[in-house]
Amino acid sequence: MADGFSDQFRLSITEALSKQLYAALSRLEPAPLTPENLAALTPQAERLGLPSRSGVYQLFRQEPGKERQLAYVGKADEPLPERLGNHLYKLSGREGISIDEMSFKCLFVEEDLSSVSPEKMLIKEHLKTGKIVWNNRGFGNNDPGRNRDRTVIKSTHFDLEFPIDLSRKVKGLTPGARSLYDVLWEIKRGIPFLFRFKHSAAFKELTVTVPDGELTVDDAFRFVAQHLTGKWQICALLGWVIMYDDSPSTYPSARRYYRLEGVSDQAPKTRKPSKNEAEDEGEDEDGGFDE
Repeated sequence: MADGFSDQFRLSITEALSKQLYAALSRLEPAPLTPENLAALTPQAERLGLPSRSGVYQLFRQEPGKERQLAYVGKADEPLPERLGNHLYKLSGREGISIDEMSFKCLFVEEDLSSVSPEKMLIKEHLKTGKIVWNNRGFGNNDPGRNRDRTVIKSTHFDLEFPIDLSRKVKGLTPGARSLYDVLWEIKRGIPFLFRFKHSAAFKELTVTVPDGELTVDDAFRFVAQHLTGKWQICALLGWVIMYDDSPSTYPSARRYYRLEGVSDQAPKTRKPSKNEAEDEGEDEDGGFDE
């Protein structure tokens, strides 16, 4: 408390940095989230002399006939163009959303600033005036690993509103005879979401004939399931697909199972977020409160 001739001064470095980051991003105009715009970021970073190319970014969504919304705030310790490219890849394979609705802004940030979590500063600034629709909803996840396949997801999770699109075409899956192992890898490379499968020598020894015509993801997995033996099954979860020899095991967030005996659907189980639950506990290292 001041007594007329003395007082206390507290310097908040983080508050100053937060406001400067917020202001710097506010001066930028969102650009469409396209491969061309992301490719242009790398030479820009080189001109600025930023070899690490880390930074912070914002994703926006504008649905037809609606105002543009701030969807996500994150950081990239890896090269910023790669992280944004991962989001482009992920969003292009989801139901209920078009990549044409998405745009972004970004700032390259000096590497030394990553320790003070600049993305969390930005989130706090934005939450003063509105909301960010995808933070704290699991949007930023990479492959969560085998231990997370059986997780019961929160009812607010991104994957529940925008599950993977099983009706999209598989790119690069050509007709003809080859090993099941090669077919699995063609499917993996030809879909914009994770397909994780356990390797087996039997897949290299089994020859299958992919039918003529383009196949959807659902068609491709139905085809593969016809050649599975023993306990092998394909499980389409809400956010990724797995293939293991663990049938008839089930997974809480599964929506469809592909087995030799047929295809079956399941209503995914969810849970309500608890009041005291840590925000996005255990999620990946990408920025925001999603990690």
